[in-house]
Amino acid sequence: MASVARRMKHILRGIGAAGFLVANTVLWCVPIYALGVLRPFMPGRAALRLGDWMFRALDLWVACARCMAAALGVVRLAADMPSDSSALRRDGWYIVVSNHQSWADILVLVFALYGRAPACKFFTKRELIWLPLVGVALWFLDYPLVRRYGRERLAAHPELAERDRRATRLAARRFRDRPTSALIFLEGTRFTDAKRVAQESPYRALLRPKTGGFAMVLEELGDRLGAVIDVAIRYPAEPPSFWDFLCGRSPVVRLQARLLQPPALQDAKPWVAQLWEEKDRFLAADALGAKVGDSR
Repeated sequence: MASVARRMKHILRGIGAAGFLVANTVLWCVPIYALGVLRPFMPGRAALRLGDWMFRALDLWVACARCMAAALGVVRLAADMPSDSSALRRDGWYIVVSNHQSWADILVLVFALYGRAPACKFFTKRELIWLPLVGVALWFLDYPLVRRYGRERLAAHPELAERDRRATRLAARRFRDRPTSALIFLEGTRFTDAKRVAQESPYRALLRPKTGGFAMVLEELGDRLGAVIDVAIRYPAEPPSFWDFLCGRSPVVRLQARLLQPPALQDAKPWVAQLWEEKDRFLAADALGAKVGDSR
C-alpha cells in the first residue's frame, strides 16, 4: 500500500508540475509574442528595449518555475557554485558547458544560474519552431534555430555540411546582441551507456565532445566573453525522463559549477579534451561514491 501511495503521490506531483508549466508558458508567452510582433517595426534603440522586456518575461517564467519546483517538491538543487558572488554578472557574456543526460538538464541549468548570469541561449533544431507556444517564443527571443543533417544525407550531399557550418556561425553571431549565457552541450546528444559503447568513448561517464560549435561561439564572442562556466550535473540514480523529473523522482540533483578562463581559439580542442578528462574523473568518482553509499 505504501508503494502505491508513493506512486500516486509522484503521479499527482507530475500532473501538477506539468499543468503549472503549461499555464506558466501561456502566461509569459503573451507578452513575448506581443513584443516580438511589435519589435521589427520599432527604431533601433526602442527595438533593443523591447528585447530587454522580452527577456525579463523569460526571467519571470524561470522564477515562477523555480517556485513551483520548490513548492511541489519536484527538485532541490545541491549546487556548488563559484564562491565569489561578483565573479558572475548579469550583464556579462559567458559560455556554459555541461554534460548532458536528460531533457531535465536545461531546467536544472536555468534554475541554478537564475539571478547569477544572463539568460541561457542555446542552439535548437529548426524543427522545434513547430513546438506549440515554445517554438515561436524561442524564435522571437532570437534563439539560434539551425538545421541538422544526418550522416547519410551529408554523405550524399557534402555541400550541406558547409551550409550547416555557415548557418551555425551566423547563429553564434547573434549571441553578441545582448548579455548571454551561451549553453553548449559538447556531447551533442544525451549520454547513455549504449551510445558510449557505440562511440568507443574513452570516458566512463561522458561521450566524446564536439568542439566545432564551441570554437565558433568562442570566436564570435571574442573579447566580450567573460568566462566559461563549466557545469557537472549528477542525478541521484539513472538520469530521469522529463516526466519522471516532474514527478519528483530525482528529488535532489547535485551540480558543481566553476569559472574557467576561456582558451585561445587555436587551443580550443586540447582545452576541451583536458576539461573532459577532469569532468569524467569527477563524475565517475562521484558515481562510485554514490554506489558505495547506497550499498551500506
